[in-house]
Amino acid sequence: MSQYPMSPLMGKMMSQPLLISSIIQFADRHYGDNEIVSRRVEGDMHRYTYRDCHRRARQLANALAGLGVQMGERVATLAWCGYRHLEAYYAVSGSGAVLHTMNPRLFPEQIAYIANHAEDQYLLFDLTFLPLVEAIAPLCKSIKGYVMLCERDRMPAQSTLPNLLCYEELIAAAPDEYDWPLFDENSAASLCYTSGTTGNPKGALYSHRSTVLHSYGSAMPNALNVSAADTVLTVVPMFHVNAWGLPYSLLLSGAKIVFPGAALDGKSLYELFEAEQVTFSAGVPTVWLGLVNYVQQNKLRFSSFKRTVIGGSACSPAMMNTLMDDYGVQVVHAWGMTEMSPLGTACILQSKHLSLPLAQQRKILQKQGHAIYGVDMKIVGDDGQELPWDGKVFGDLLVKGPWVVAGYYKEDDNVLLDGWFPTGDVATIDPDGYMQITDRSKDVIKSGGEWIGTIDLENIAMSHPAVLQAACVGIAHPKWDERPLLVVVKRPGAEVSKEELLAFFEGKIAKWWTPDDVVFVDALPLGGTGKILKNKIRAQFKDYQLPTA
Repeated sequence: MSQYPMSPLMGKMMSQPLLISSIIQFADRHYGDNEIVSRRVEGDMHRYTYRDCHRRARQLANALAGLGVQMGERVATLAWCGYRHLEAYYAVSGSGAVLHTMNPRLFPEQIAYIANHAEDQYLLFDLTFLPLVEAIAPLCKSIKGYVMLCERDRMPAQSTLPNLLCYEELIAAAPDEYDWPLFDENSAASLCYTSGTTGNPKGALYSHRSTVLHSYGSAMPNALNVSAADTVLTVVPMFHVNAWGLPYSLLLSGAKIVFPGAALDGKSLYELFEAEQVTFSAGVPTVWLGLVNYVQQNKLRFSSFKRTVIGGSACSPAMMNTLMDDYGVQVVHAWGMTEMSPLGTACILQSKHLSLPLAQQRKILQKQGHAIYGVDMKIVGDDGQELPWDGKVFGDLLVKGPWVVAGYYKEDDNVLLDGWFPTGDVATIDPDGYMQITDRSKDVIKSGGEWIGTIDLENIAMSHPAVLQAACVGIAHPKWDERPLLVVVKRPGAEVSKEELLAFFEGKIAKWWTPDDVVFVDALPLGGTGKILKNKIRAQFKDYQLPTA
């Protein structure tokens, strides 16, 4: 029964559940010849069509049934972006089982914890990860068998894995006739875990309904804006929040898909962009940093690349300006989180903004963006009361919508606040509804009873030509409680002193926001999704003594 009252007059429309299988059926029927290109971990390029993908997904669904996988049971993957992983996306969920994508960049103990928590029945993995899977297998109590995503000649001569199967043999033995079952659209479809930077990872359990609605919403012009005219390279990995939903929204839209596999370095990405004439891509700032550096160092240009969505963490204004001004690539800032499937906002200018000076337009585009339909948001103060949308006052960001989690998998605790999900971000919202993250609530610096947002300080530092990466953390101070410390990675061959960098902040922020000190390091610690791990930086510098003068 619905939780909402029923009208005395109901609509006379067909009733069809929103299921993930409907996306690939539509893609086959209406865009069947459209291409999916994959750089395989074997080193070569693989090409086939939507229709081929659907046929092999049906074979895999039959094979999983033959292995005894039941509706609602979890089937895990440890795999890069590629066509076999895409087949699993549809075969597992479409058959009524639950796809559990695991992040291979997590610590092995975390991966084993996640597999046990999810009670995975089978694990499908790329041959790259054979050593990792062999290492964690003794710790994984529920997994009945392992499927290596390769042909027979790539299978290891010996392995410690119990019940190791060859993917291509498995599906070759299965018929390609399969009727996708119909069931309740609120059934679980896929399971993604948070990165677990502050404790054990938590599971976000998406439904078929939430996934299909997210696919619709994310494909819209004010969001990812993908269509059958696009060639899309998925830089964001398929093990990271279902590749931001791209494996669904791209098939729904009919775009040509390019999967980069494991090669995400600047050279490999650039060559693939040019060879396949990629028009659109999406990924985290650390990957774009590598691509932009490669293009700059080799004095290259993009011949087809016109638009990118950057999310996962804030894109620095310097990188945005470089892509837009030097290379003619439209940059769409986006924001979301695992608990939101993940997309929440995208930053697209409105018609009234088009007559503004370029500098003012860029100020808007540097924000995380405007809510897309399906997501509502607000900011609240410490008392829980909603704060004004004036672009100045910042507070805790709360969201709600049909693809936002109501709770975590296997946890009974109510995480919602009066029906809203607390994101853990601190943000402002301007009068036009554009949201800007000023910090994570755990990262914001409290100095003398006033708050300092670290993202602004990091963006200013990274606009200096000698700075490659920067992170700002709070350090204990005897008088002011906390003061900002700037931790910086210089660009190769570039030089800048602490004094020069601190002087660079003058006139750009309130003087008391200026960092008290600068430390230069060779690299910043990155998490499994490419985000800078500020908790590790804080731990590294917890005993650091700031200058007292």
